Amino acid sequence: MPGTSRPTCLGPPPEVLDLFAVPETVEPLPGGQGRSVRAGDLVLSPDRDPEVLVWLNPVLARLAVQLDERPGRSLRDLRIAMPVPARDGSWAVGGWGASRYEPGTVACDDLAVLSATAHVLHAELAVAVPDRPDGLSAREDRWARAERQAFGEQPLITPAGPGTDLAVRLHAAIDDTDLGPDQLVHADLAGNVLLDAFGAPVVIDVAPSWRPVRWAEAVCVLDAVMWLGAPLGALAAWAHGVPRQAILRAALFRVLADAPDVDVAAYERALGPVLADESVDG
Repeated sequence: MPGTSRPTCLGPPPEVLDLFAVPETVEPLPGGQGRSVRAGDLVLSPDRDPEVLVWLNPVLARLAVQLDERPGRSLRDLRIAMPVPARDGSWAVGGWGASRYEPGTVACDDLAVLSATAHVLHAELAVAVPDRPDGLSAREDRWARAERQAFGEQPLITPAGPGTDLAVRLHAAIDDTDLGPDQLVHADLAGNVLLDAFGAPVVIDVAPSWRPVRWAEAVCVLDAVMWLGAPLGALAAWAHGVPRQAILRAALFRVLADAPDVDVAAYERALGPVLADESVDG
């Protein structure tokens, strides 16, 4: 999700295009960080961890086929963008991964659709991946580190810059409330759902985490409010009890991962009802 500015992607080098067997002419795609490109019938995205894709993409490919071929499915049922390997069988080349381009799709910013998509996707992932994948433990990217701190698995390292006080405040309000069982979740769903020509949600760029569904859905709601124009009132339902603890961990995760470029005012505005409940749950 947005949170830090990044340079515009210049596109993959010729050897990447060659191994994915696509034309040299690429087209930048809107949305996200503006770093993915279309090349032929594929979408190529940079900064993909090959150790993650080697286990994640086969899971997503099988699930994508199962969803598409499920008897009685509706044209508006959940879909997953099909990951595509390179000609040598690898899932990442020089940090670039590929998925099938979905023509005629538009970005989904409707929170109700995003929430419904999250519910269905996570139910499907719970069945498809019943046990924690070994590859998740090896992640050391900034999102993985922020996630571990948000769940108390690593000591809090306060971000340099304006997010320090907010991170400390969020951390202090978190308690040991049980958010539910861990499972494979998409930790960056808002902004990564497209709608096809029939209105079916198409999930892209799965960011895998082994966490409670309630937390992943809290991240989705918070991101939708912060970046996709969802109403601030959407967070009112997350202001008390277990949902509040989920949104607090989601917010701490985002603030830590976005450091040092954290828009503190925007987070405080979005989290107003949640932070106001400190006297009740804090």
